[in-house]
Amino acid sequence: MNVVFSVFQQTMFFTMPLLIVALGGMFSERSGIINIALEGIMIMGGFISILFINLTQGVLSGQLQLLIAVVIAGVAGMLFSLLHAFASINMKADQTISGTALNLFAPAFAVFFARILQGVQQIQFNNTFRIESVPVLGNIPIIGDLFFKNTYITTYIGILILVLSTIVLYKTRFGLRLRACGEHPQAADSVGINVYKMQYAGVLISGAFAGIGGLVFVVPTSTNFNASVAGYGFLALAVLIFGQWNPMRILFASFFFGLLKTVAASYSGIPVLAALGVPSYIYKMIPYITTLVVLVFTSKNSQAPRAEGIPYDKGAR
Repeated sequence: MNVVFSVFQQTMFFTMPLLIVALGGMFSERSGIINIALEGIMIMGGFISILFINLTQGVLSGQLQLLIAVVIAGVAGMLFSLLHAFASINMKADQTISGTALNLFAPAFAVFFARILQGVQQIQFNNTFRIESVPVLGNIPIIGDLFFKNTYITTYIGILILVLSTIVLYKTRFGLRLRACGEHPQAADSVGINVYKMQYAGVLISGAFAGIGGLVFVVPTSTNFNASVAGYGFLALAVLIFGQWNPMRILFASFFFGLLKTVAASYSGIPVLAALGVPSYIYKMIPYITTLVVLVFTSKNSQAPRAEGIPYDKGAR
Protein backbone atom coordinates (compact mmCIF):
# COMPACT_ATOMS: atom_id res chain seq x y z
CA MET A 1 0.00 0.00 0.00
CA ASN A 2 2.88 2.36 0.71
CA VAL A 3 4.08 1.87 -2.87
CA VAL A 4 0.63 2.89 -4.15
CA PHE A 5 0.64 6.03 -2.03
CA SER A 6 4.16 6.93 -3.14
CA VAL A 7 3.36 6.42 -6.84
CA PHE A 8 0.19 8.49 -6.58
CA GLN A 9 1.95 11.33 -4.78
CA GLN A 10 4.72 11.44 -7.36
CA THR A 11 2.16 11.24 -10.16
CA MET A 12 0.57 14.40 -8.81
CA PHE A 13 3.96 16.14 -8.97
CA PHE A 14 4.12 15.40 -12.71
CA THR A 15 0.40 15.91 -13.33
CA MET A 16 -0.05 19.40 -11.90
CA PRO A 17 2.32 21.31 -14.23
CA LEU A 18 0.84 19.51 -17.23
CA LEU A 19 -2.67 20.36 -16.07
CA ILE A 20 -1.96 24.04 -15.41
CA VAL A 21 -0.04 24.62 -18.66
CA ALA A 22 -2.56 22.71 -20.78
CA LEU A 23 -5.39 24.77 -19.28
CA GLY A 24 -3.45 27.88 -20.25
CA GLY A 25 -3.11 26.60 -23.80
CA MET A 26 -6.84 25.94 -23.81
CA PHE A 27 -7.69 29.58 -23.07
CA SER A 28 -5.41 30.79 -25.84
CA GLU A 29 -6.74 28.38 -28.45
CA ARG A 30 -10.34 28.96 -27.39
CA SER A 31 -9.77 32.62 -28.26
CA GLY A 32 -8.44 31.66 -31.69
CA ILE A 33 -4.70 32.00 -31.09
CA ILE A 34 -2.44 28.96 -31.23
CA ASN A 35 0.18 29.16 -28.49
CA ILE A 36 3.02 26.71 -29.03
CA ALA A 37 5.27 29.01 -26.96
CA LEU A 38 4.17 27.23 -23.77
CA GLU A 39 7.60 25.65 -23.37
CA GLY A 40 9.37 29.01 -23.57
CA ILE A 41 6.87 30.67 -21.25
CA MET A 42 7.33 27.88 -18.70
CA ILE A 43 11.07 28.43 -18.80
CA MET A 44 10.69 32.17 -18.36
CA GLY A 45 8.22 31.84 -15.48
CA GLY A 46 10.37 29.19 -13.83
CA PHE A 47 13.55 31.25 -14.25
CA ILE A 48 12.17 34.48 -12.78
CA SER A 49 10.38 32.79 -9.87
CA ILE A 50 13.25 30.45 -8.94
CA LEU A 51 15.62 33.42 -9.11
CA PHE A 52 13.30 35.22 -6.68
CA ILE A 53 13.39 32.23 -4.32
CA ASN A 54 17.18 32.11 -4.57
CA LEU A 55 17.59 35.81 -3.77
CA THR A 56 15.13 35.83 -0.84
CA GLN A 57 16.16 32.60 0.89
CA GLY A 58 17.59 34.47 3.85
CA VAL A 59 14.55 36.69 4.22
CA LEU A 60 11.57 34.52 3.34
CA SER A 61 10.90 30.80 3.60
CA GLY A 62 8.11 28.28 3.59
CA GLN A 63 4.70 28.61 2.00
CA LEU A 64 4.63 32.43 1.94
CA GLN A 65 7.77 32.52 -0.17
CA LEU A 66 6.32 29.91 -2.54
CA LEU A 67 3.01 31.76 -2.89
CA ILE A 68 4.80 35.00 -3.77
CA ALA A 69 6.94 33.05 -6.25
CA VAL A 70 3.76 31.68 -7.86
CA VAL A 71 2.47 35.22 -8.38
CA ILE A 72 5.82 36.31 -9.82
CA ALA A 73 5.88 33.31 -12.17
CA GLY A 74 2.39 34.18 -13.41
CA VAL A 75 3.26 37.82 -14.01
CA ALA A 76 6.51 36.87 -15.79
CA GLY A 77 4.58 34.46 -18.01
CA MET A 78 2.00 37.10 -18.86
CA LEU A 79 4.61 39.69 -19.78
CA PHE A 80 6.53 37.22 -21.93
CA SER A 81 3.34 36.04 -23.67
CA LEU A 82 2.62 39.66 -24.64
CA LEU A 83 5.29 39.25 -27.33
CA HIS A 84 3.37 36.36 -28.86
CA ALA A 85 0.07 38.23 -28.55
CA PHE A 86 1.41 41.37 -30.24
CA ALA A 87 3.03 39.41 -33.06
CA SER A 88 0.00 37.18 -33.67
CA ILE A 89 -2.85 39.65 -33.14
CA ASN A 90 -1.51 43.07 -34.11
CA MET A 91 1.19 42.11 -36.61
CA LYS A 92 -0.74 39.14 -38.07
CA ALA A 93 2.45 37.08 -37.90
CA ASP A 94 2.47 33.34 -38.35
CA GLN A 95 1.57 32.02 -34.90
CA THR A 96 3.72 28.92 -35.21
CA ILE A 97 6.81 30.95 -36.08
CA SER A 98 6.11 33.44 -33.29
CA GLY A 99 5.76 30.67 -30.73
CA THR A 100 8.89 28.92 -31.97
CA ALA A 101 10.86 32.15 -31.65
CA LEU A 102 9.85 32.48 -27.99
CA ASN A 103 10.74 28.84 -27.34
CA LEU A 104 14.22 29.46 -28.70
CA PHE A 105 14.67 32.79 -26.93
CA ALA A 106 13.63 31.77 -23.40
CA PRO A 107 16.34 29.19 -22.54
CA ALA A 108 19.06 31.39 -24.05
CA PHE A 109 17.83 34.34 -21.99
CA ALA A 110 17.72 32.24 -18.80
CA VAL A 111 21.22 30.82 -19.29
CA PHE A 112 22.71 34.22 -20.22
CA PHE A 113 21.32 36.11 -17.23
CA ALA A 114 21.93 33.26 -14.78
CA ARG A 115 25.60 33.30 -15.73
CA ILE A 116 25.75 37.07 -15.46
CA LEU A 117 24.13 37.07 -12.01
CA GLN A 118 25.69 33.95 -10.49
CA GLY A 119 28.48 32.78 -12.77
CA VAL A 120 26.76 29.45 -13.50
CA GLN A 121 23.58 28.64 -15.37
CA GLN A 122 22.06 26.52 -12.58
CA ILE A 123 20.07 28.51 -10.04
CA GLN A 124 20.11 26.71 -6.70
CA PHE A 125 17.37 27.00 -4.08
CA ASN A 126 16.53 25.41 -0.75
CA ASN A 127 13.38 23.34 -1.07
CA THR A 128 11.55 24.08 2.17
CA PHE A 129 8.10 23.80 0.66
CA ARG A 130 7.14 20.15 1.12
CA ILE A 131 4.19 19.59 3.44
CA GLU A 132 4.67 16.38 5.40
CA SER A 133 1.06 16.26 6.53
CA VAL A 134 -1.80 18.75 6.33
CA PRO A 135 -3.25 19.24 9.83
CA VAL A 136 -6.45 17.21 10.43
CA LEU A 137 -6.88 16.31 6.74
CA GLY A 138 -3.70 14.26 6.74
CA ASN A 139 -5.20 11.95 9.37
CA ILE A 140 -8.10 10.85 7.17
CA PRO A 141 -7.66 7.16 6.23
CA ILE A 142 -6.51 6.55 2.63
CA ILE A 143 -7.59 10.00 1.35
CA GLY A 144 -5.22 11.69 3.78
CA ASP A 145 -2.32 9.51 2.63
CA LEU A 146 -3.12 10.17 -1.04
CA PHE A 147 -3.81 13.89 -1.07
CA PHE A 148 -2.63 15.46 2.17
CA LYS A 149 0.75 13.91 2.97
CA ASN A 150 4.13 14.55 1.35
CA THR A 151 2.56 17.14 -0.89
CA TYR A 152 3.08 20.72 -2.03
CA ILE A 153 0.72 23.67 -1.95
CA THR A 154 1.16 23.84 -5.74
CA THR A 155 -1.01 20.73 -6.00
CA TYR A 156 -3.94 22.57 -4.45
CA ILE A 157 -3.21 25.63 -6.61
CA GLY A 158 -3.51 23.38 -9.67
CA ILE A 159 -6.88 22.03 -8.51
CA LEU A 160 -8.08 25.58 -7.82
CA ILE A 161 -7.02 26.68 -11.30
CA LEU A 162 -8.93 23.74 -12.79
CA VAL A 163 -12.14 24.65 -10.93
CA LEU A 164 -11.88 28.34 -11.78
CA SER A 165 -11.07 27.61 -15.43
CA THR A 166 -14.16 25.41 -15.77
CA ILE A 167 -16.40 28.04 -14.19
CA VAL A 168 -14.94 30.94 -16.18
CA LEU A 169 -15.07 29.14 -19.51
CA TYR A 170 -18.62 27.76 -19.26
CA LYS A 171 -20.46 29.81 -16.64
CA THR A 172 -19.46 33.43 -17.29
CA ARG A 173 -20.05 36.04 -19.95
CA PHE A 174 -16.31 36.34 -20.44
CA GLY A 175 -16.02 32.62 -21.22
CA LEU A 176 -18.88 32.76 -23.70
CA ARG A 177 -17.32 35.71 -25.50
CA LEU A 178 -13.90 34.07 -25.51
CA ARG A 179 -15.28 30.94 -27.11
CA ALA A 180 -17.27 32.99 -29.62
CA CYS A 181 -14.12 34.84 -30.68
CA GLY A 182 -12.34 31.56 -31.26
CA GLU A 183 -15.15 29.86 -33.14
CA HIS A 184 -16.32 32.76 -35.32
CA PRO A 185 -14.57 36.10 -34.72
CA GLN A 186 -16.49 37.95 -37.45
CA ALA A 187 -19.81 36.99 -35.88
CA ALA A 188 -18.55 38.04 -32.44
CA ASP A 189 -17.40 41.38 -33.84
CA SER A 190 -20.77 41.95 -35.47
CA VAL A 191 -22.49 41.94 -32.05
CA GLY A 192 -20.02 44.39 -30.53
CA ILE A 193 -17.42 42.11 -28.95
CA ASN A 194 -13.88 43.45 -29.16
CA VAL A 195 -12.19 40.40 -30.65
CA TYR A 196 -8.67 41.77 -30.23
CA LYS A 197 -9.17 42.34 -26.50
CA MET A 198 -10.60 38.87 -26.01
CA GLN A 199 -7.71 37.29 -27.88
CA TYR A 200 -5.23 39.27 -25.82
CA ALA A 201 -7.01 38.07 -22.69
CA GLY A 202 -6.79 34.45 -23.86
CA VAL A 203 -3.07 34.68 -24.60
CA LEU A 204 -2.32 36.50 -21.33
CA ILE A 205 -4.20 33.90 -19.28
CA SER A 206 -2.27 31.26 -21.20
CA GLY A 207 0.99 33.01 -20.35
CA ALA A 208 0.11 33.32 -16.66
CA PHE A 209 -0.75 29.63 -16.35
CA ALA A 210 2.32 28.52 -18.31
CA GLY A 211 4.56 30.70 -16.15
CA ILE A 212 3.07 29.18 -12.99
CA GLY A 213 3.43 25.75 -14.57
CA GLY A 214 7.17 26.34 -14.96
CA LEU A 215 7.52 26.92 -11.23
CA VAL A 216 5.18 24.06 -10.34
CA PHE A 217 7.31 21.72 -12.47
CA VAL A 218 10.61 22.67 -10.82
CA VAL A 219 9.74 22.90 -7.12
CA PRO A 220 8.58 19.33 -6.33
CA THR A 221 11.21 17.58 -8.47
CA SER A 222 14.48 19.51 -8.06
CA THR A 223 16.58 21.92 -6.03
CA ASN A 224 17.94 23.86 -8.98
CA PHE A 225 16.77 25.37 -12.26
CA ASN A 226 18.83 24.70 -15.36
CA ALA A 227 16.92 26.69 -18.03
CA SER A 228 14.87 23.64 -18.97
CA VAL A 229 11.47 22.14 -18.25
CA ALA A 230 12.20 18.82 -19.98
CA GLY A 231 9.82 19.39 -22.87
CA TYR A 232 6.79 19.77 -20.63
CA GLY A 233 5.45 22.67 -22.68
CA PHE A 234 5.23 20.44 -25.74
CA LEU A 235 3.83 17.56 -23.71
CA ALA A 236 1.16 19.95 -22.41
CA LEU A 237 0.15 20.62 -26.03
CA ALA A 238 -0.34 16.87 -26.47
CA VAL A 239 -2.41 16.81 -23.29
CA LEU A 240 -4.48 19.71 -24.62
CA ILE A 241 -5.26 17.84 -27.84
CA PHE A 242 -5.86 14.54 -26.06
CA GLY A 243 -8.18 16.37 -23.66
CA GLN A 244 -10.20 17.84 -26.54
CA TRP A 245 -9.86 21.41 -25.23
CA ASN A 246 -12.15 20.53 -22.31
CA PRO A 247 -11.00 21.19 -18.70
CA MET A 248 -12.15 17.89 -17.19
CA ARG A 249 -10.81 15.82 -20.07
CA ILE A 250 -7.54 17.72 -19.77
CA LEU A 251 -7.44 16.68 -16.10
CA PHE A 252 -7.70 12.99 -16.99
CA ALA A 253 -5.20 13.35 -19.83
CA SER A 254 -2.76 15.11 -17.49
CA PHE A 255 -3.09 12.35 -14.91
CA PHE A 256 -2.53 9.71 -17.58
CA PHE A 257 0.67 11.32 -18.83
CA GLY A 258 1.74 12.10 -15.27
CA LEU A 259 1.42 8.43 -14.38
CA LEU A 260 3.55 7.46 -17.39
CA LYS A 261 6.22 9.97 -16.36
CA THR A 262 6.16 8.56 -12.82
CA VAL A 263 6.66 5.04 -14.11
CA ALA A 264 9.57 6.26 -16.24
CA ALA A 265 11.18 8.09 -13.32
CA SER A 266 10.68 5.61 -10.48
CA TYR A 267 10.06 2.18 -12.02
CA SER A 268 12.88 0.73 -9.88
CA GLY A 269 10.86 1.52 -6.74
CA ILE A 270 7.82 -0.40 -8.03
CA PRO A 271 8.42 -4.10 -7.22
CA VAL A 272 6.31 -5.45 -10.10
CA LEU A 273 8.12 -3.38 -12.73
CA ALA A 274 11.56 -3.82 -11.20
CA ALA A 275 11.14 -7.61 -11.32
CA LEU A 276 10.51 -7.59 -15.07
CA GLY A 277 14.10 -6.73 -15.86
CA VAL A 278 13.15 -4.35 -18.67
CA PRO A 279 15.96 -1.90 -19.58
CA SER A 280 15.56 1.56 -18.07
CA TYR A 281 15.53 3.34 -21.42
CA ILE A 282 12.36 1.48 -22.38
CA TYR A 283 10.48 2.98 -19.44
CA LYS A 284 11.88 6.42 -20.23
CA MET A 285 10.67 6.14 -23.83
CA ILE A 286 7.11 5.16 -22.89
CA PRO A 287 5.69 8.67 -22.20
CA TYR A 288 6.94 10.03 -25.52
CA ILE A 289 5.95 7.01 -27.59
CA THR A 290 2.51 7.16 -26.00
CA THR A 291 2.33 10.86 -26.86
CA LEU A 292 2.94 10.12 -30.53
CA VAL A 293 0.40 7.29 -30.58
CA VAL A 294 -2.24 9.39 -28.83
CA LEU A 295 -1.74 12.31 -31.21
CA VAL A 296 -2.02 10.04 -34.25
CA PHE A 297 -5.36 8.62 -33.12
CA THR A 298 -6.89 11.79 -31.65
CA SER A 299 -5.79 14.49 -34.08
CA LYS A 300 -7.56 12.85 -37.04
CA ASN A 301 -10.99 12.94 -35.44
CA SER A 302 -10.67 16.07 -33.36
CA GLN A 303 -10.75 19.73 -34.11
CA ALA A 304 -10.19 22.57 -31.73
CA PRO A 305 -13.29 24.73 -31.20
CA ARG A 306 -11.45 27.76 -32.55
CA ALA A 307 -10.72 29.65 -35.73
CA GLU A 308 -7.79 27.36 -36.65
CA GLY A 309 -5.24 29.97 -35.66
CA ILE A 310 -6.08 32.25 -38.58
CA PRO A 311 -5.41 35.89 -37.62
CA TYR A 312 -8.63 37.85 -37.28
CA ASP A 313 -8.94 40.68 -39.77
CA LYS A 314 -11.57 43.21 -38.74
CA GLY A 315 -12.01 44.41 -42.29
CA ALA A 316 -12.79 40.93 -43.58
CA ARG A 317 -16.37 40.69 -42.38
